[in-house]
Amino acid sequence: MNYTICQWVRIVDMNDEIMSEVLFQHGEFEAPALTVGSSVVSYQLGLREFDVVYDTREGKRQRSKIIDVEIDLITKPTTNRVFLEPVTLIIGQHDIGQI
Repeated sequence: MNYTICQWVRIVDMNDEIMSEVLFQHGEFEAPALTVGSSVVSYQLGLREFDVVYDTREGKRQRSKIIDVEIDLITKPTTNRVFLEPVTLIIGQHDIGQI
């Protein structure tokens, strides 16, 4: 099956005040049936200015659990979205600069 893998990212400042919340799309992947509770390994997320990006530096991996699988029966062809557990990124602490 073809899945779009998504993850909600909350961007906060040092005082834990929410600056924004975005739905980061990891991309489309062909995979066997994915279920809630399964884990996905990807690059860790970071901030470049206010954009959520992959932190591709060595050793920067994250393991996230699937919390929801959405199958949209209204659209043709049917689409499948997988949602990973949300993450919080802190401005100034999760900045990765230019890689």
